[in-house]
Amino acid sequence: MRNKKLQVWLPLILSICMIAGMFIGYRIRGNMPNTGIFFTNRPKPVQEVLDLIKRQYVDTENTDSLSDVAINAMLAKLDPHSVLLPPQELEMVNEDLEGQFYGIGIEFNIFNDTINVLNVLPNSPSDKAGLKVGDKFLKVGDSALAGVHITTERIRNLLRGTEGTTANLLILRNGKQLTVKVTRGMIPLYSLDAAYMIADTVGYIRLNKFSETTYDEFMDAAQMLKKKGMKSMILDLRDNGGGILTQATNIADEFLDDEKLITYTEGAHSPKKEYRCSKPGIFEKGKLVVLANEGTASASEILIGALQDWDRATIVGRRTFGKGLVQEQFELSDGSGLRLTVARYYTPLGRSIQKSYKNGIEAYNEDLMNRFHTGEMSFADSIKHTDEKMYKTASGKMVYGGGGITPDVFVPYDTTSFDKELAKVYISGTLNDFIYKNYLNHEKEFNSFKTPKEFEENYNVDAATLNDFKNYAAKDSINYNLEDEKGKELLEQQIKTLTARQIWRTEGLYEVSNPEDKTVQKGLEVISENNLIQAKK
Repeated sequence: MRNKKLQVWLPLILSICMIAGMFIGYRIRGNMPNTGIFFTNRPKPVQEVLDLIKRQYVDTENTDSLSDVAINAMLAKLDPHSVLLPPQELEMVNEDLEGQFYGIGIEFNIFNDTINVLNVLPNSPSDKAGLKVGDKFLKVGDSALAGVHITTERIRNLLRGTEGTTANLLILRNGKQLTVKVTRGMIPLYSLDAAYMIADTVGYIRLNKFSETTYDEFMDAAQMLKKKGMKSMILDLRDNGGGILTQATNIADEFLDDEKLITYTEGAHSPKKEYRCSKPGIFEKGKLVVLANEGTASASEILIGALQDWDRATIVGRRTFGKGLVQEQFELSDGSGLRLTVARYYTPLGRSIQKSYKNGIEAYNEDLMNRFHTGEMSFADSIKHTDEKMYKTASGKMVYGGGGITPDVFVPYDTTSFDKELAKVYISGTLNDFIYKNYLNHEKEFNSFKTPKEFEENYNVDAATLNDFKNYAAKDSINYNLEDEKGKELLEQQIKTLTARQIWRTEGLYEVSNPEDKTVQKGLEVISENNLIQAKK
């Protein structure tokens, strides 16, 4: 009987409970902040505005591009290194950090609306297919590559592609058309520009970035140089803008012993993380000089800061850029990427070398130009630090935080290398065009030099080459003055150096230019005792 009564009243009881629950929930919601958790997910004002523009604006607008503007405006309020990367830019950044891409393996330039092959990478797909320096591209597949509308970006898109796919090329060689099939493959993007013995017992290594392959490249080079008798090293990190943190810490581990602290990172949502030495290093003993300048940033500064704090190296050059922020990359739904600052990094002594950005991104970006205006690029005593705190190494040396890393040995910016006439032919591209065509006209002569060292010691730019350049520049309406001795000497140096780059790429460039490089020569002086070490020439 009791069960029958309950069955009759049960629907009514449940209805009353449901109504009461809704009423209570409504009252609770009215007393809660509008978090969007209860009952509704209202769009945020940014999304509301974009929706209104899409539905109501007088003209049709691309709301995706407006979203990018809104995101960039938000990021601009954070710090100078939190950025939004569009899909195509993100792809290029990732390739650079990965140290590879898939393509055919050439360096090219556009002359008279035609693609010219400047270099064929050794053992690349193009090398295996028989492409040569001087070849001109007419077509890739059905796409013509000659004409006024050709762009570097379009060429890159046509030549790159999936590994194993074929690029059918129509080329022009010595006035004859040829068809060449090239199977695309992995093309390395080297972070090591040069590694050679710059003096009898001194090795020279130059790194242009820190990608996923940098540590392996460095180790191969260091082992090779040690076999050649390296007792001291010059590590050139000038204009190295950084890259992958762990690649820099791995290299630092090769110079520092025991379990020394290399760096640590910390942020509001990123707990403190230490990076310490964990293995015996390949060059823990021996004199070490690191070259740095205003273009040395981020991961490069981490490496330099650790070596300076532990008194392991002498830093030669000028104050570094001053980037002490760590970015993490997040992929977004539309294929773009957000590179967001998540932590600061500190040197072993606790220095933050991040320069101030409190006056906004524009002022931040003008910092390097201001260094010229204040005289810092010419005089060491003009260097200013934003962090007033000074730090002392174990040897008693004073080092500084805020605004980059100050070198131990200052080398002023070489203003003697600047020449207005030379700047004109650089900016116009005239000099690089001439180097390429002069090489093709004298290929047999240049190829008689077997090494950059032999070329540096025995090749001189003669009067005939200078006159050929003057006539070539005149076609671009540039009247180069060969009567000015200073300008003439600088031109000779550049023709020689860039010709070496044309033949041996970056290895030749640095091996031939370093004897005239004042920062490199100062590094050799620091290593030498009583100037007994003489640079090889």
